Amino acid sequence: MSEDEDLPPSVAAAWGRRARPAKGPQRGLSVARIVAAAIHTAQADGLAAVSMNRVAASLGTVGMSLYRYVSGKEELVELMVDQAYGPPPPLPAGDWRAGLHAWARAQRAVLTAHPWITDVPISGPPLGPHAVAWFESGLRCLAGTALTEHEKVFSVMLVGSLVRDQAILRADLARAAARAAGAGRPVPAYGRVLRQLVDTQRFPALTAVLDAGVFDDGGDDEQWPEFDFGLERVLDGIAFLLAARRG
Repeated sequence: MSEDEDLPPSVAAAWGRRARPAKGPQRGLSVARIVAAAIHTAQADGLAAVSMNRVAASLGTVGMSLYRYVSGKEELVELMVDQAYGPPPPLPAGDWRAGLHAWARAQRAVLTAHPWITDVPISGPPLGPHAVAWFESGLRCLAGTALTEHEKVFSVMLVGSLVRDQAILRADLARAAARAAGAGRPVPAYGRVLRQLVDTQRFPALTAVLDAGVFDDGGDDEQWPEFDFGLERVLDGIAFLLAARRG
């Protein structure tokens, strides 16, 4: 048995380890073209709009012809996610905190540009070529630190989970706002609504938050203050562990 026989079909396809189909009437097709067309559909109409038939139609062919290149929608979606991430960008060298900070913000940028990714459930550890490269990039930030190899992996996973959780929240809120606007009922500012519901005696903590104007900015989609706060606290935790090791 060759080593490649243990690879899931989507992983073999992503790494170019699967034999190309025999030439035929659809020889102009390729995995890359199919994945690109599927991503275009997801960008325009969301992940739910992606189907083998729709992708095939956008390529001027029929759905059955795609099965010679991908085994089905599940494999196609896995290839889409890896392709949408692309290779990780260069990161600051020599400073683990600056490196992980840049790594997290780069991941956030990918999920902001491709919000449909947050609809794809995580089915396992990173195995696509780009996913593995991102994993490697995050781990390199911690190379040379006093963390054990296990702790480096856990730290990268923790930062990545923060990014994904914040992206899911943002994507869900954006979709809810879009649905409300489409129905002719725009979502009012949270702070304005909350002020009509809470009183000082029953909700003193929330009243203090409202009085401080925390919810008065309307939630700028370009700024994620809660993301920056959470990221810094996670990095503080890693820094505390490193300081304890040095002590």
